[in-house]
Amino acid sequence: MSIVEYFDFVASRTENMYNIVQHEGHGPVWLVFVIGIIFGGIIQYSRVDKFEKIAGFAMGKDTIIPKMLFFAIGLTSILLYIEIKLGYASYHVKPIMLQGLILGGVIFGIGMAIMGKCPGTGPVSIAEGRIDVLVGAIGGIFGGYLFTKYYDVFFKPLMGESLGKTTLVDVTGKYAPEAVFVFGLLLIIVAFVIPKIELFDEVDLEKLDECDRPDVLCEDTV
Repeated sequence: MSIVEYFDFVASRTENMYNIVQHEGHGPVWLVFVIGIIFGGIIQYSRVDKFEKIAGFAMGKDTIIPKMLFFAIGLTSILLYIEIKLGYASYHVKPIMLQGLILGGVIFGIGMAIMGKCPGTGPVSIAEGRIDVLVGAIGGIFGGYLFTKYYDVFFKPLMGESLGKTTLVDVTGKYAPEAVFVFGLLLIIVAFVIPKIELFDEVDLEKLDECDRPDVLCEDTV
């Protein structure tokens, strides 16, 4: 597969994605666009698109990322299950391939630690004008090209055996509503229990009042 063929493949997959959204009856494309804007706004407001947040999480010096992730996964687990039961959403479950998950998770984690970004926060950082993230995105596109080109001959054997598509709903059966609610609630509780620790850069520190800066000893607190 040439680079031109790869970009044609990406374009066709993107078009197919929008067609699925448009014709599945779960809402128009403009709604997806609006939700994306809201998602980007939340990322900017919480500043999780900053290097210090994700790299700080990797170093154990910032807990904003895990607090946000636990809360988001817990809340959306409950709401998504309700939406599916009401017919407003549907599952798209991927098969479990432990070997591929472990290898991919390690590579993904290394990439996050180096770039200080993930696929969700990266585009927001690019929109803010961060050239380093743009370079990383270009590398990601090239990596996707190599993955697509050599998937059958090299990457597919690395994925390991498929263990099927198993979900919490499948495992719990008739007790699925209770299981999903308890699972989501536990994650939300964990999000609030995790202590709030933040790693600030100079730009963030300059926006704080002197007594709120962790690197300044305020006279009122002495």
